Amino acid sequence: MMIALTGTPGTGKTSVAMELKKRGIPVTHVSDTTGPYTLGEDKERDTRIIDDERWALEFTPVEGIIEGHMAHYLQADRIVILRCRPDILKERLSGRGYSEDKIQENVESEILDVALAEAFDIHGKDILYEIDTTGMDIITCADKVEEIVRGNAEPEIGIVDWLIPYGDMI
Repeated sequence: MMIALTGTPGTGKTSVAMELKKRGIPVTHVSDTTGPYTLGEDKERDTRIIDDERWALEFTPVEGIIEGHMAHYLQADRIVILRCRPDILKERLSGRGYSEDKIQENVESEILDVALAEAFDIHGKDILYEIDTTGMDIITCADKVEEIVRGNAEPEIGIVDWLIPYGDMI
């Protein structure tokens, strides 16, 4: 079974995946699989340009977790979307040294539910699980994801709405 762990950069995907790996759950990072699909660099946005359609089409499913902000493009058995309150996300991304433009782009993505909306468009709602990581420690978040991996949780989306309280950040 392949579980996609996705969300806006800074929501906790890599940290949660590292904790799940310690627990014996196999983890593959999207960034380790996209090399052959790199078309170039977008220096202005400080990111690689990936042929994500071809990558998703040619991706060989893995057992366990596939972690990364594009994981929801894949045909996974379950999709876990991590969310984070925009002001906290902004602090996290600033701490990583992201440019103001890159921070703004990612905060806007989170406010507008981009990962969730894309996952819904691709998969419908029946395999989607949304977790608000705001104020949640890594252990607790990993516990919730592990429940999903083990099949002990029901799909749930629509638990957060950042648009109204953070509309002024856009």
